[in-house]
Amino acid sequence: MTIHVRAASAALLLGVSGTALLAQVTPPTTPPTAPEFSAQGEPVFAGLDEILGYRALDGYSQAPWLDAFVESGQLPPVEERLPAEPMVYEVSNMPDGAGVYGGTLRHVIGGRPEGWNYWGGQSQGWGGIDIGLYECLTRTGPLFQVAAEDLQPMPNLARSWEWSEDGMMLTVHLIEGAKWSDGDPFDTEDIDFYWNDIVQNPEVTPLNGATPATYANATLEIVDDYTFTMSFESAFPESVLYAMAYGNFCPGPSHVLKPQHPAYSDNTMEQFINAFPPEMMGFPVMGAWSPVEYRAEDIIVMRRNPYYWKVDSDGNQLPYLDELHYRLSTWADRDVQAVAGTGDFSNLEQPENFVESLRRAAEDDAPARLAFGPRTIGYTLFPNLSGNGWGEPDDRAQAVRELNRDPEFRMGLTQAMDRVRLGESLVKGPFTVQYPGGLYEGTSYYDAESTVFYPYDVTSARAHFEAAGLADTDGDGFYNWPEGSPAGQGNVLLTILANADYQTERNLAEGVVAMLEEAGVQSTLQILTGNDRDAAADSGRFDLMLVRNASELITVVQNTQQLAPTGPQNSNNHRANPDGELDLLPFEEEMVEIINTFIGSRDAEERTELMKRYQQLYTENLYGIGLTAYPGALIINKRFANIPPGAPIFQFNWAEDNIIRERVYVPQEAQMDLQLHPETIPGPDGPVTAG
Repeated sequence: MTIHVRAASAALLLGVSGTALLAQVTPPTTPPTAPEFSAQGEPVFAGLDEILGYRALDGYSQAPWLDAFVESGQLPPVEERLPAEPMVYEVSNMPDGAGVYGGTLRHVIGGRPEGWNYWGGQSQGWGGIDIGLYECLTRTGPLFQVAAEDLQPMPNLARSWEWSEDGMMLTVHLIEGAKWSDGDPFDTEDIDFYWNDIVQNPEVTPLNGATPATYANATLEIVDDYTFTMSFESAFPESVLYAMAYGNFCPGPSHVLKPQHPAYSDNTMEQFINAFPPEMMGFPVMGAWSPVEYRAEDIIVMRRNPYYWKVDSDGNQLPYLDELHYRLSTWADRDVQAVAGTGDFSNLEQPENFVESLRRAAEDDAPARLAFGPRTIGYTLFPNLSGNGWGEPDDRAQAVRELNRDPEFRMGLTQAMDRVRLGESLVKGPFTVQYPGGLYEGTSYYDAESTVFYPYDVTSARAHFEAAGLADTDGDGFYNWPEGSPAGQGNVLLTILANADYQTERNLAEGVVAMLEEAGVQSTLQILTGNDRDAAADSGRFDLMLVRNASELITVVQNTQQLAPTGPQNSNNHRANPDGELDLLPFEEEMVEIINTFIGSRDAEERTELMKRYQQLYTENLYGIGLTAYPGALIINKRFANIPPGAPIFQFNWAEDNIIRERVYVPQEAQMDLQLHPETIPGPDGPVTAG
């Protein structure tokens, strides 16, 4: 490693003996062993063809109360509402078999809906609302139950695809005959609008940020009503198939969106984005449920989509559940209500609630069951590594970035972090693990021997800071800018961007500030919520940024291009300047080469070796500084059936998708009188009754 050479050189510049500095440096090692955690569940693996397929069945059934809508002429018969070959979930793969109709699933969320224009960047409030409304070309959430050697995206709206022999073209075949919830056909007209008027339009960004780079800058051509092709600059970019899942290639209803888009109307882009407010009912969806009621600061109610295009292998049209509720509260309250039984579902991700939730779930009369997954909720401190103008930094911010680009400074940052103390500040017990950064332990491509871990040592951290040219020249205990620095005089001061939506993140950010101060570096928090935080991150207005759950570090096969600065806008912490130029550090250049090779490789052994080298480069050079990682737990009311064992709250997607909610049901004897709009279907003015 270069650490000793750099430390010695800096020591000579500062008038300190190289031997003295070297003696203070604690060398890196492999990560410490994670504490055993027996509460983790294990998935039951299956092949994709054992889970689902597409075929015609001899006959179909629907929720019995829909018969009255057919008889009155308000709906066509169920077989006419379904595709000729619907998606079929195999009953043999369902944990509790074919379900029964009825039942209500009560969610509690901390978000608030901005409107239904997901494609214009509007949030529906999170907590699984958008997952219930919008379907995508492929699906990844349930892949936790598919063995690594069989891993590939699940078909969804795209029922099949094939590569050209040279791997430069992908042909995608959509399901034929599926309909939006208002009965309009789903076809490549929806694909064309999404691709050309949303993804390719720099004035609008979908909610989850799909850009041309997300799809390897492909060229898309429509072939016919149910077929399109994508052409690429390099062979077999298979990560594109994962990028077609939530929340990227999820096309919207072009017959509703298009008339409001500036390209086809006199509207401004802002008018298009705000054309579908949350009060608007009947917005067409391809998902299993559609909104029928919205009361601000109270509730969103969603009813079954009578045109839903999936069935079970017994011929029952899905979903089984009639109604979903989304109470508008707080994320912490979601956990509380799920444990208490007044809510039915929660992704338990706030560690301060772990102990009490476990205690309550263990009681005989507990209404909910609780299952922990792997430790894949992690926090990373990303230094802004762009030195050539991303976000147009002032002199102080530019000086910080030059420090960030110095490996000695990054080593100082990481060795200032007491990860044990950070974890224990969130929750006591065997939950948290010291996270060195990079790929998460327990995931498919993680390799401990390739992972470099810098242990906590304040003395060593200070030695690294001094090797980076810093000194406490005024004796106040904090490092100062060197004389003549463009940042001016006084103490080095770092700004840390964090998300205000989660108390856990606030707690961690405050801990980071305190630990940096112990090591002689002052910092201040910039805590923002929702879109404000995202805007600050995307514009590069941060010195350090606290990030939770970078999915590409969990699965690798999703958002793979974001594992390194492979393009001008692909990285969390290193993007291009206004001229589109990247100033990559040497290790970043190698990481980019590795990721591009990985994306184009179809050799499993080669891909494994590539990710070992990537992990070494990431953790040795501290591209991101890992802090702590812990498991999440799925809390689900005991009355619900068909919950897959070992479902993680976050892996390929959130648990709302992982558990395949359209298959979830409540046994007849466990159903409760909870529906707010029984025996109604979605309509343009709210719930519609038969007759």
